[in-house]
Amino acid sequence: MSDGSLYESLRGVDWGVATADTVAAPPPPVPERGGHFRQWTDDIRQLTGVAADTHRMVAGWPLLQPAGPGSWDRQALDRCDRALDALLARGARPGLTLLDRSLPPWLDAAGGWLDRDTAEHFSEYAAELGRRFGDRVERWITSSDLAGPALADHVAGMYPPGRGAGRAGLAAVHHLLLANGLAAQALRAAGAGGRIGTTVTLVGGYAATDDPYDRLALERLESWTNRLFLDPVLLGAHMVTEDDVSPVEATGCVRPGDLEVIATPQDLLGLSWHTPFRVTAPENLPRVLPTATCQGALNEVNRLLVGIGFAIVPFEDVETTAYGWPIIPEGLADAVAGLCDLYGDLLPPLSVVDNGMGDLDLVDATGHSDDARRVALLRARLTWLARLVAAGVEVCGYEYWSVLDNLEAKFRYTRLYAMAVPDHEPPPRPPIPSDWLHRGAFAGAPVPDTGRAARLSLVPAATRGQGVEDA
Repeated sequence: MSDGSLYESLRGVDWGVATADTVAAPPPPVPERGGHFRQWTDDIRQLTGVAADTHRMVAGWPLLQPAGPGSWDRQALDRCDRALDALLARGARPGLTLLDRSLPPWLDAAGGWLDRDTAEHFSEYAAELGRRFGDRVERWITSSDLAGPALADHVAGMYPPGRGAGRAGLAAVHHLLLANGLAAQALRAAGAGGRIGTTVTLVGGYAATDDPYDRLALERLESWTNRLFLDPVLLGAHMVTEDDVSPVEATGCVRPGDLEVIATPQDLLGLSWHTPFRVTAPENLPRVLPTATCQGALNEVNRLLVGIGFAIVPFEDVETTAYGWPIIPEGLADAVAGLCDLYGDLLPPLSVVDNGMGDLDLVDATGHSDDARRVALLRARLTWLARLVAAGVEVCGYEYWSVLDNLEAKFRYTRLYAMAVPDHEPPPRPPIPSDWLHRGAFAGAPVPDTGRAARLSLVPAATRGQGVEDA
């Protein structure tokens, strides 16, 4: 029996599934994912009484243009055609992701997103797919993740390791944003139907303590994640730090007219959501963590982050997934509320993507699938989201992303850059560009106003870390 209140609150939402499967690749698809998809659609039908009928896949740029600009693999294009037709025949509404991290090898070898020409090549690729498939695709996502190819790869060198250029790599942020603006224009010029948008990895969290420096650290986290990508898209200007410097513009990559292209209106904004963070100021780490374990927790990701004024510490007494991510159902709603505080009416309709169970599986004491627990987690998350919708936030879509997608990358990030390394093992030390290891970006930052009220969320405050049943 469906939850009538959820159905009414979220009746304007398109429910769907998404996968990293590349439709340009030869079949067969990975069969194991079917069970998770069926589980998801059954859960949605149980909670809302509606069926998930949108299905978004990755086009597969490296396979479609393997040999260089202007060259197309005809067989790969035909496979895309057949995949879209098959979805329509099943009554599903197709969506297509143009970029899911990987570039064609010839572009990667030329510098990837550090090379401005990559943005122009991406625009030409988008135009071709718009001409060929624009009559069948209902939702275009130009990129499944803006942060990964730019920050994790070209700035920090986190994955793949060794390619980080430090602050010089921030040019990749600009070029990727430029590519998304050019692609949106190219799709519309090609007559593509359907809604067009891109995806940002939504980052949200909570200050570790009431200390004003921790609240300032949380604002810095949001600046270097959400605002780094959304200020150009929604405000037409690159993010400026508290010392009145634009780190992206300081690379010298911005040309006249670029920001107008980047701010091309979007029909929707995809929000990829994984987990909230508990944030502290670097100087408060010994206070938040026991001194004996402070250095162990100040792992490689914090070696990077302290250079820009914040650090991440584990939540206390909070259940976690197999990835080590805390289970806090209200985290997504609080993070979306934070975006509304920042951008207000400038936000386009929001679509929650790359979101699902957040674990390999949930099992009960007997080792069998814990269906009741899984549904309870989903109900809690959707209930918090529904309160945002009731407060006036426009949510147009919610997509489940298979937990099996990008599994190797997820475990790599968790092991190398999260807090999940066992105490008896030495933490790995991947190379991080040296210009991020010195805290100069925020030197001399003003002491925050201790009398300033904390951000007001659009949803009621909740006790963090209590069980799903309390959410």
